[in-house]
Amino acid sequence: MGRSSQKIQFKMALTLQEFTYSLDPKTLPRIIQIQSGIYFQGSVYEMFGNECCLPTGEVIKIIGLNISTLSAEIQKEGPGSRSIELPLDYPGLFKIVADSEAYYSVGDIVKSLHICPNRLSQPVFKSAVDITLSNDTIQQGETIMFTSLGEVNSEQFVNTEVMRKDKKHSFTLPLSQQGGFYECEDDQFYTLKEIIEWKLPRGRKRAVHLAKTSANKEFKFCELPENFTGELTLTPVYELQAVMKFRKDIVHIPSSLDVEVIDVTDKYDINSFVQPLSINDIFNRPSNIFPIVAEIIEGPEHTVESFKFLKFCKEVIIHRTLQAKRILASEIRSDAQKHFLIPCTYNGKFKRRPREFPTAYDLEIAKSDKEQLHVVATKAFESHYEGLETVFVGDQFLVQHRKTSEVIYGGTQKTVEALACERIEGKGYEPVLIPMCMEGGFVEVIHDKKQYHISEICQKFQLPFNVKVAMRDLSIGEDILATMLGLHLEEEITEPCLLITPLKNLSECWEIPVNRIKMSLQLLHRPDKGTEPPPVKTVVEEISEDCYYTLRRYVNATLHPPPRPPKKPLQPPSKSFKLEAPQPKRPDAPSSPKSPHVNTSKPFKPIKIVSPELQNATPQYEFMKITATESNLQKVRSSEKLMKEDDDGHDYEYIDQDEVESIRKKFQEKHTENKKNCKQKTGNQYEEHM
Repeated sequence: MGRSSQKIQFKMALTLQEFTYSLDPKTLPRIIQIQSGIYFQGSVYEMFGNECCLPTGEVIKIIGLNISTLSAEIQKEGPGSRSIELPLDYPGLFKIVADSEAYYSVGDIVKSLHICPNRLSQPVFKSAVDITLSNDTIQQGETIMFTSLGEVNSEQFVNTEVMRKDKKHSFTLPLSQQGGFYECEDDQFYTLKEIIEWKLPRGRKRAVHLAKTSANKEFKFCELPENFTGELTLTPVYELQAVMKFRKDIVHIPSSLDVEVIDVTDKYDINSFVQPLSINDIFNRPSNIFPIVAEIIEGPEHTVESFKFLKFCKEVIIHRTLQAKRILASEIRSDAQKHFLIPCTYNGKFKRRPREFPTAYDLEIAKSDKEQLHVVATKAFESHYEGLETVFVGDQFLVQHRKTSEVIYGGTQKTVEALACERIEGKGYEPVLIPMCMEGGFVEVIHDKKQYHISEICQKFQLPFNVKVAMRDLSIGEDILATMLGLHLEEEITEPCLLITPLKNLSECWEIPVNRIKMSLQLLHRPDKGTEPPPVKTVVEEISEDCYYTLRRYVNATLHPPPRPPKKPLQPPSKSFKLEAPQPKRPDAPSSPKSPHVNTSKPFKPIKIVSPELQNATPQYEFMKITATESNLQKVRSSEKLMKEDDDGHDYEYIDQDEVESIRKKFQEKHTENKKNCKQKTGNQYEEHM
């Protein structure tokens, strides 16, 4: 027996599970040798896609450590508990329960939790004692956010932030810093995948509350009790990714396998094994290695139809890395929305759809310098300020700008924020001020007949934006966007991608997102000279709800949120009033607004308002009169009439001005009729209207 083999026998053997829990992913790859177990003779043998039997003496290179599933312990009211298995794609949102067990040094926190500049991996703690530093003191009970790791002269430290009177104060703490650190409450919601990636401490269990289960009828999961809202204690179940000495493919070894192993990394040449890389690893390689031919060792398990060639393709050319722009979009409907990523190379054309605005604050955000925002009110609102307008169903406004105004409220003069608009009165325009706190409802009136490519929309308009496909992309076999009644273009995102061409089909080129497709490759050699990438294929991806919220979270993490809208004032307690419909004199046929986009020579065509709230409404007008008391002010509620699509070949959509006036007249007539019977209305009748 060789000298190295003699040394190996003196090392401490660990069970595979013990080795897994002690393994630091930062130290990968590692080489282990099987020491004991009852196995078949020969090499690895496979069952149900996992490596289940290993012979004594087998040498394995560990290249990855994954969590295959989560064991969730359900806390019962009485004594005892039961455990269930939670798959990683469980469609729910969870709230984290702060760990009650203290960390006794900064080093303990760094070993246990993932800390990096990403907002999701910046844990917050409170110290049970004062921490005295060279230039300041962190007081007991102050919240300390661990933002990133650093190193100076081979000594690691943690960058931290402490908030004091709305100001951030930065400190550095060495890993040796002692103290009792307790995790703070986290008010965010996370998917299971996000908890695993950012919030699951090593060597500790993680308690969570199930906050919401997404509506996913295809997901059949019965172990979790129906309508469960209690506490779950999560424990990860690991799986090791490994390569063998004489095999190219990646094997998956469950950590629960009953074997003993020893670490022999320092006794073997790591380069003698196959060296598979993830596409994320390849993306981070220097740019001068591209283009390069790579062999797919393990293809993606789940992917969109367009990328399924990666499962069967053996070799590809990786041309370069790039940051690809995508538009995050959602189907306009009230339930079971579909979500999409649309590339800027999409060659179909869109026409505009009316946007909906729940508050006056949203109108102020949506206004643009490039065109006048014209809206019609779909919900009444009673103003409590003298000097600010009350809004009625059917009122039309041209939105101007935010304005500070002196008003009288409850007999007291106050300064408030208002939205300056022009109300369309027949052929004239009346300047009015609308309260910014207005909880009304508005629908945009569209006068633009043009069709736009998605790149033009991003340049000319401010997202979010509502559209419908007017001409599908003929380069796509099946354009899934063309079947949507309406699309809500939400925001533009940038994704890191690899530009890949299958070696057997050099006429195709694809942008492969490195963060959403998991696969392993082995780099081989340079391609033949003159192998230039062909035009990139357009792929519209339908993404899951979890992926949608994850993308939105990461995008919004880099943006500053807008200021909060002003709160609606409380009604003075000394007053009780009824919401009365006024009888203003209005012309029978109001003219179209003064807008450079309006063609006054043609009558307006009817509109079908595609609204999440109104989509399933009864196709008729509903008007109600509610009496308000000191403690309960019920607002006028109305639903818009859903009208059939115009048969016009272009299918452009407008609000008929006569219909707007009809809404107003019917509201007033209904109000007069209901006024006589208002006192006889009961709460049950009110709920029937609702």
